[in-house]
Amino acid sequence: MSFTYQAGTPFAGDGLKDVTTTIKDGSYTAIIGHTGSGKSTLLQHLNALLKPTTGTVTIGDRVITNETNNKNLKPIRQQVGMVFQFAENQLFEQTVAKDIAFGPENFGMASAEAEKQAAAMVDLVGLPQDVLEKSPFDLSGGQMRRVAIAGVLAMKPTVLVLDEPTAGLDPAGRNDMMKMFQRLHEKQGMTIVLVTHQMDDVADYADHVLVMDEGHLIKEGTPREIFQNEQWLENHQLGLPKTAAMARDLTKQGFRFDPLPLTTDELADQLAKQIGGGAHD
Repeated sequence: MSFTYQAGTPFAGDGLKDVTTTIKDGSYTAIIGHTGSGKSTLLQHLNALLKPTTGTVTIGDRVITNETNNKNLKPIRQQVGMVFQFAENQLFEQTVAKDIAFGPENFGMASAEAEKQAAAMVDLVGLPQDVLEKSPFDLSGGQMRRVAIAGVLAMKPTVLVLDEPTAGLDPAGRNDMMKMFQRLHEKQGMTIVLVTHQMDDVADYADHVLVMDEGHLIKEGTPREIFQNEQWLENHQLGLPKTAAMARDLTKQGFRFDPLPLTTDELADQLAKQIGGGAHD
């Protein structure tokens, strides 16, 4: 599948070039790459916000081509929920309840049912019920973002697509947000697709990684496969997770790691064995 911006005009530019991959149902897939590598362009094909210039995108049992009619895409938009960067900028209703209920009502849900759904979604994203009758613009930035995510979840998607969902949040807020997505993945079996510059989040949560560069998919695999070659990462303007970088620095003090730990738990386990057994110099 390929995508060209402003195809057929003098301003045409390649967005994606011959990308072929499969995102498995129930997986937690991270998409990484430097700015301008094609990550967000790829995301927008996952619910047909963009359609491929050549090739096909298969979403469930629907095959999307350049000729696909826009009128019949509602079921896909409901199945694949998109959370854009700074999602709180999309809030517009007078109350939190109305904002969350807007999407379901737009897709044909009765108002009373949509209100119940809004109350349930507020719980799901970790907000108190008393926010329902407040204006979303009276909430903190982190709370506003949760409201926006609740509005996407109210559509009952089976796939949640996240474009830098923690951008601008403090470390505690970022951590809370990522744990919330992990709960959705584990407890509801939701397929997660995450675009991020945070390599720690890739190591901690993803089970599959796609690496984009200049519109090409240049590598895919497990986090361990992606992070095993530091020089390759550096060549593509990517870094190691902090834990892996720390372990690499500890090797200079005589510690040995096999495999290179990607998470704090892995690092702690290997250090405990070495310190307890006197394995380092």
